[in-house]
Amino acid sequence: MASHLPAAIRAPFEGRTWRALLYVLIGLPLSVCWFALSIAFVSAGAGLLITFLGVPILAGALAMCRGFGAVERARARALLDVDVRAPEPVRGRTGGAFSWMGAMLKSGASWRHLLYAIVHMPWAIVSFSVTVAFWAWGWSLFTYPLWKWTFPAYLGQDGIQLYGDGTHDLYLDSPFEITVTSLVGLLFVMAGPWLLRGFVAVDRFLVAGLLGPSRLASRVTELESDRGVVVDTAAADLRRIERDLHDGAQARLAALAMDLGLAKEKLAKDPQAAAVLVDEAHGEVKLALQELRDLARGIHPAVLTDRGLDAALSAVASRCVVPVSVDVDLPARPVAAIEGIAYFTVSELLRNVTTHARARRAWVDVWRTGDRLMLQVRDDGVGGAHVVTGRSLSSLSDRVGAVDGVLAVDSPEGGPTTVTVELPWRA
Repeated sequence: MASHLPAAIRAPFEGRTWRALLYVLIGLPLSVCWFALSIAFVSAGAGLLITFLGVPILAGALAMCRGFGAVERARARALLDVDVRAPEPVRGRTGGAFSWMGAMLKSGASWRHLLYAIVHMPWAIVSFSVTVAFWAWGWSLFTYPLWKWTFPAYLGQDGIQLYGDGTHDLYLDSPFEITVTSLVGLLFVMAGPWLLRGFVAVDRFLVAGLLGPSRLASRVTELESDRGVVVDTAAADLRRIERDLHDGAQARLAALAMDLGLAKEKLAKDPQAAAVLVDEAHGEVKLALQELRDLARGIHPAVLTDRGLDAALSAVASRCVVPVSVDVDLPARPVAAIEGIAYFTVSELLRNVTTHARARRAWVDVWRTGDRLMLQVRDDGVGGAHVVTGRSLSSLSDRVGAVDGVLAVDSPEGGPTTVTVELPWRA
């Protein structure tokens, strides 16, 4: 029922508002503590740099600031729903104390933590003061009709005094003035949460910008993860190729060698039986060649190298048991690596359509938008496909993500299914 009320009425009573208020109230004493300790230790360390004592003091001050940052990240996570990863821990090359101190002094994340401790204190004063004033005035004026009786009972005056010069006094004591006062308080109460959310939005920005890993470090971590995915995918592909060769073409070639050996033995004694064996061997050769062609298409077909995505995807669609419409609109060919991933992705998606979707028709669209190569595979099947639960889609998502691509699945129960893939465009 409360969800149907206007946001302006719900805001003062929502849990996120009160958590944000608690964040601001706790923030001031903590910020004063962080600021005082950081300034004291950094100043002492900087002043003693002329001697060797300043180095460990300054390194310890930066380590202390990183501890403050851990508290602030936990506070933002609990009260503002802001989940910021901790920066990489500081490690010296040799593992000794001097190596650690040098690494700490060269750590950009540590200096950003110090900057947060310095910058956040004046901001916490502003946000705390304005927030407390707004909330105190808002709720006190809004509830004025409930506590107005305290003025004549304990202060000897008729109500809140707006003006007084010794001869003339103006009090808020008439029913109309009391009502207006309460309405003004209501406006303050309704505006307070939005002002508070503006303040904590700045806090979110400070926490995310200064207390998390740098963009470079995040990018390095992402690239390391992508490299692991690429290595795992390549190893899986090699295992698949080896398995297909061993169980398919290699087994047929072994059977072919045995049939030819038997035909050779029977050629002189029983030419008719030898002819039957040769005919069977000929059939095995055809099957082995077909399996090798299918395996080569799965790796990197010649039509893709020679004629590009349009011809290669049309060839895949022609082999699909479901009628597939292919529309490729590209101004040029992307680089071979992106082209190969695009081909493999569409091939796997069409294989899923054939195997799982129970579709009557499918559509493949390929186009370029800005610096992105867009792929979309649609079908009118039963739907229910998910990246998390689908092993094939999960593998495709990892493969696409390894080159800074994105795979999105829209597949409600009952269908239809639309899989959209974004890949970087490099001509």
